[in-house]
Amino acid sequence: MNDTTEDFAFLPLGGTGEIGMNLNLYRYDGRWLAVDCGIGFGGAEHPEVEVMMPDPGFIAERRDRLLGLVITHAHEDHIGAVAWLWPQLRCPVFATPFAAAVLRRKLAEAQLLGQVKLTVIPPGGAFQLGPFALHFIRMAHSIPESQALAITTPAGTVLHTGDWKLDPAPQLGPPSDEAALEALGQRGVLAMICDSTNAMVEGHSGSEGDVRRSLAALIGHLRGRIAVTCFASNVARVESVALAARAAGRQVALVGRSLRNLDAAARACGYLAELPPFLTEDDIDDVADEELLILITGSQGEPRSALARVAMDTHPRVALGEGDTVIFSSRVIPGNERPIGTMQDLLVRRGATVMTDADHLVHVSGHPARDELRRMYRLVRPKYAVPVHGEWRHLAAHAELARAAGAEPVLIEDGDLLALTPGRPEVIDSAPVGRLVLDGTRLVPFEGGVMAARRRMLFNGVVIGTAAIDGEGRLRGQPRISAPGLFDPEDPEAARVAADFAAGLAELPAAVRRDPAQREEAARSALRRAMGRRFGKRPLVELHLIPV
Repeated sequence: MNDTTEDFAFLPLGGTGEIGMNLNLYRYDGRWLAVDCGIGFGGAEHPEVEVMMPDPGFIAERRDRLLGLVITHAHEDHIGAVAWLWPQLRCPVFATPFAAAVLRRKLAEAQLLGQVKLTVIPPGGAFQLGPFALHFIRMAHSIPESQALAITTPAGTVLHTGDWKLDPAPQLGPPSDEAALEALGQRGVLAMICDSTNAMVEGHSGSEGDVRRSLAALIGHLRGRIAVTCFASNVARVESVALAARAAGRQVALVGRSLRNLDAAARACGYLAELPPFLTEDDIDDVADEELLILITGSQGEPRSALARVAMDTHPRVALGEGDTVIFSSRVIPGNERPIGTMQDLLVRRGATVMTDADHLVHVSGHPARDELRRMYRLVRPKYAVPVHGEWRHLAAHAELARAAGAEPVLIEDGDLLALTPGRPEVIDSAPVGRLVLDGTRLVPFEGGVMAARRRMLFNGVVIGTAAIDGEGRLRGQPRISAPGLFDPEDPEAARVAADFAAGLAELPAAVRRDPAQREEAARSALRRAMGRRFGKRPLVELHLIPV
């Protein structure tokens, strides 16, 4: 790839053709700018994976020309990978006060806080990185201080919207700065790189102000313990729940690590200042049920979350049951339907009442529906539209809307290098893209051998065979077979598999038995065949041939 041309180019390494794992690059005159660096989740599609992130290898190889990483807001799909991937990038990071407060905690946990040069830019602020003149524009979203980023080079201006909506009453922070968007449009915008999450949803996404009023009315009429689960990052929603609780004469206890962390970051930045400190889960038993509201993590059915443990009655401090109410003040992220439904079933089985956005106004999206997208195009008037932050059906719907709004759409996906100038934008090259999986405290390639073995074990299991072999390669005694997740040690099938395995070893030709490499491969095949005959599966085979 030729990095020395003066074309203005855009390259997504993650987040285009998918939702999550946002990592975007801009190039001008051989120098690069990164925007956002987030994670994604495995979900039902990839049950072997909990957390994924984009592979930054392409830009890591060019980090001497990477001027900086700009964070548009503090959601995990935009900021969650920074602490894991920064050691490969080693560039300055720029963020608003709230995003910086969230990021400092992550960097401290990764023992990187002293290494990362983190510059705080005020909401709506402007700064320069090499040939890139950058200007934040305040946008409403479901987290404080979400910013669109205007990127100006000698070749033109691009608006990278980040995540946004046009909410007239966002409750925390100002509405989206439509005057700044319109002024930018009047100066001329070459292209808008724009959020597509709700591009298939007609109408308006709804207002956080309406949710606040609805929660106040709802909570004021409930009895027993009330638990509310929402996205921890939605500080406006946390404030709405807390104000509704106060109006109903209830104290609020926070349960769950992510809620505690976001509460600390919000208060450090001056948010939630009018609310007293929240109770901890250790205080819950000291408060009468009618005077308590529990804000709890786990809205997406995460198996280790606080609410999941409450539903299974394994939480050490919190219990819910007959006469209590659980409010899901959140949407269902696609892929999480089954775990959320299972958790709600368990709560109902315990006697609790479950309320969701299907029957009450307890949630609105933080992303623009089609009416808001149309308004954005009227304000910004970009010449070209590049839909991002969505799967292909979202990108296609967005492209159709953009065309109707007077912008020429250009559809790309992760790895496409889109030359924005000169002339009509076109894909001129491609970059290698991939996914990394967070496996404990290390990163492994999603398509690598480790995860391939994990997937095979997940669906076909693993079998471990141990056999004693003499100097001629003959079997001594009976082999032992272990297959966790396929059969118990006392299962009669274990003995039958061992017998089939022993028979397979006994049938090996003498020349194969005497050659260690051939013997091991043939023994592995014999065990795999034995498992296939008995169980119809092809598990991962581990073999221990012990010389005696």
